[in-house]
Amino acid sequence: MDKFVIDQAEGLRRLLARVGSRVVAVTGGAGAPGRTTTVVNLAAALTEQGKDVLVIDECLGPRSVCTTLGGVRGAGNFEAVMRGEMALADAVGRHGLGFSVLAASRENRARYTGAQLQKVLAGPADVVLIDAQLDAEGALSPLALHAHDVLIVMRVCAQSITDTYASVKRLHFAHAIGQFRVLANQVASVEEAQSALENLAGVASRYLSVTLESAGWVAADPHMPRAVRLSRCIVDAFPSTVAARDFRHLADALPHWPMRPAVSSRSPGTSRLLGAAAAAAADAFVSTVAGVTSAPEPAHAGWRADPPAQRPTTQPA
Repeated sequence: MDKFVIDQAEGLRRLLARVGSRVVAVTGGAGAPGRTTTVVNLAAALTEQGKDVLVIDECLGPRSVCTTLGGVRGAGNFEAVMRGEMALADAVGRHGLGFSVLAASRENRARYTGAQLQKVLAGPADVVLIDAQLDAEGALSPLALHAHDVLIVMRVCAQSITDTYASVKRLHFAHAIGQFRVLANQVASVEEAQSALENLAGVASRYLSVTLESAGWVAADPHMPRAVRLSRCIVDAFPSTVAARDFRHLADALPHWPMRPAVSSRSPGTSRLLGAAAAAAADAFVSTVAGVTSAPEPAHAGWRADPPAQRPTTQPA
């Protein structure tokens, strides 16, 4: 009996042993669905829970992770890591909340093979969050192809939902990705968010044979623009707000997502034109969501302060 208990304990230890980092590529459709602010707030929430988090900033420029956070010193040593001149631990910038940031421009990433890029993912981090930049064809970078999960951020309006569907199509045909996670952002109504996520999942399943799993939602919160102006995470600046609690729900759930192989290890995608039925799916989907959204909103730069809505303070994990 004692041996049976010891064997069970040893098996559990092996099961729970961490094997490498959990890599999540976070992206979104056209416009400003809130991909970058999702990355930094999720990083803050995971760090708050004791996780070692590395953020890789692929989308350099005025709306990059580093710019959103007011500048993170020492985050631009990507090439030094790739050349073997610096260890990853010495090359990253460290945010005041405890997570690390590494900037990786398109030009830098293009010079290296997938095996070489693995160097930046082989460190001690529990979770690596990539603010993923899609190319002109809507495909992931060679670095983001190491992700175990692709999380797509969308807003609950007709234009953003349609853009999300288009991103799913491109990513699916480029990389043969069969499962995505979708996060509804800046949500005014939980019921509308749930309905939009369910409708989107149904259309993707019907036309693409793709599984879309809900990652939950983040409330529209008037404190978010203020946090952005302060170059801070709402999780840290306004921890009692509904949006901050929603990011913590997401951070709670992420470690329990089923661990899938990295995108790069799955079957290669096929480059082909979509058939008429698949192309018509976007029109079908707009009709499907018409009952749960207002008129399409134009793409916008930055966060919009939606009015707060009455909603539960908790949501399912």
